[in-house]
Amino acid sequence: MLKLLKIKNIALIHGVELELGPGLTLLTGETGAGKSILIDALGLLLGARASADLIRTGEDLAVVEAIIESSDARAAVERHGLPAEDDEIVLRREVQSSGKGRATVNGALVPVGVLRELAPFVAHIHGQHEPQGLLDPQTHVDLVDRHAGLDGEATAMAEPLRRLREVEAALESLHRDRREDERRREMLEYQAVEVERASLQPGEEEALRQEKRLQANAGRLAELSGEAYGALYEDEEAVLTRLGHLYRKIEELARIDPRFGPYVEARGAVRAQLDDLALFLRDYRESLQVSPGRLDEIESRLALIERLKRKYGATVEDVLSFAAKCRSELREMGSPEERERALIQEREALAGRFLAAGVQLSRKRRAAARDLEKKVQGELALLAMERTRFQVAFSPDSPAGSTADTSGWTERGLETAEFLLSPNPGEELRPLARIASGGELSRILLALKSVASLDARGKTLVFDEVDAGIGGRVAEVVGRKLRDMAQRHQVLCVTHLPQIASMADRHLVVRKQVERGRTTTEVGVLDASERVEEVARMLGGETVTDAARRHAREMVKQARA
Repeated sequence: MLKLLKIKNIALIHGVELELGPGLTLLTGETGAGKSILIDALGLLLGARASADLIRTGEDLAVVEAIIESSDARAAVERHGLPAEDDEIVLRREVQSSGKGRATVNGALVPVGVLRELAPFVAHIHGQHEPQGLLDPQTHVDLVDRHAGLDGEATAMAEPLRRLREVEAALESLHRDRREDERRREMLEYQAVEVERASLQPGEEEALRQEKRLQANAGRLAELSGEAYGALYEDEEAVLTRLGHLYRKIEELARIDPRFGPYVEARGAVRAQLDDLALFLRDYRESLQVSPGRLDEIESRLALIERLKRKYGATVEDVLSFAAKCRSELREMGSPEERERALIQEREALAGRFLAAGVQLSRKRRAAARDLEKKVQGELALLAMERTRFQVAFSPDSPAGSTADTSGWTERGLETAEFLLSPNPGEELRPLARIASGGELSRILLALKSVASLDARGKTLVFDEVDAGIGGRVAEVVGRKLRDMAQRHQVLCVTHLPQIASMADRHLVVRKQVERGRTTTEVGVLDASERVEEVARMLGGETVTDAARRHAREMVKQARA
């Protein structure tokens, strides 16, 4: 039950605090006074989308708070690991002019999604345009499922069907694109084989380029290495021979001046390096071999590598990686026949399981639909539609089916449902969307909500102008129905009709006034005499006559009786 609602800086409301109780609470007021603002503010606490446009002009922050009392809500709060000392839960939603905002539950910050999860335990808001939703047959099977308590089973059908559709789409694509797959397979095989036949090795290109330089310059390399060896070791004036003469003079200098000592000590290292160089030059010259045709082989191999690089990658490593990917994709593709057999087997398994679950759900759903028909017709009789026939029609007629044709299956099961109506005796049942008037839609909605409300107690039901399109005796009947629902639930209702307003256990009036150039919406609780005056205003319009007051007093008295 909603015990307290506080609203600050929402639209025209500067600040409102409403203490609410059980029974039927009605909100009335002139058109445009801001009655629906209260409903919109409550919607924010239920996780509705917030906008900075909701904030009162000139303010930076809008706030909605509520205290609710519900053991179910407390259990849901505790499941989220939030504090809950008793059944009273405090919800708060803030909206900033910057567009940011925050939500709290019992003082703890929470994502707005948590408010949406708590919403079913807080209140059910039925808006002005909800009766028009009855015109969409796609909503009808959902209403049947909610009445039957089959929401969980119906929702569980969605994921298997999505997977079934994916498999069917894959099969269709396989049949349609088999030729393209074959072309792709052939191309991958050709590319992989082309690279594999080349037998490329990592680092091979650089090694070939180095060998190419040696082969191309073999003569010059032999000449230079021979000359260098001779100058270092074989010639009459060879460096190593002259080096001995040099160091004898350095030794004599060192005997006179010790500063030459380090150079004498370094003689062995210098001589060893030059000996190593001489040996390398000798062996290098002897190892140089020019193979006839080898340079052509190298050129051909490099040309092959360059061609493969142009086609498959910037380096030899990239080309090898490309070939590996081709082989991997070929393995993943498998054979079309194997893939087709696997998909067909999966489709048959999925379709069989879906059909079995769907048949079971359908039988429960159709049994519940018969019960819903009887109860709705009973409620419609109480709403001055005594001779109206109401029926839930399913398509297909039978819950049986075949896995060969799944085209009619939906995420809610094997069938669709549509509400049929015959408002007058002798008329055939026709789709609701084709024959129901606005007033009839409002009453049918109320009948459906009334049937749903029989299944539980203690809910908070909010109706925003459920009286659209009705008047006179029918309005009085609707008012009585709301009051009857208020025996089991807390009911809040926005209305323009005096017949409904007179039924209130608690009457709130919404007024718009201008102070210091600012328009403000205020909400007041009416006492007995003020209630009569407000009902008289709704009866008489701008000028309230004594006759209107007498009529209003009688209406309120009869409502209490």
